[in-house]
Amino acid sequence: MEQKKAAQKPSKGFSHPDYDAAVLNCFLEKQLQLFPEEVASTPEEAADFLEMCFAVVAKSKKEVRRYFEEVGTDIDGEDIFSASEVFPVGDGRYLIVEG
Repeated sequence: MEQKKAAQKPSKGFSHPDYDAAVLNCFLEKQLQLFPEEVASTPEEAADFLEMCFAVVAKSKKEVRRYFEEVGTDIDGEDIFSASEVFPVGDGRYLIVEG
């Protein structure tokens, strides 16, 4: 008898730890906006690092705002899209890395 995989609970629009090539390349190119020195030099290292720090991928600006509200960050009057923790992937998604 074949066992069924347990259905994963859908997230609230955030995805992790499945970082695709666009997300990994974005992080590799822009990591110095958050860290004083490179923390990863290959896509594999980037994926491991992002998974270790529970980075999330938001699918839209609305989801970025919702993420920060859910974690309790006061974002009133803040330009969260210029925050060093927010990396625009370039396709409408945003990588959020809390260093």
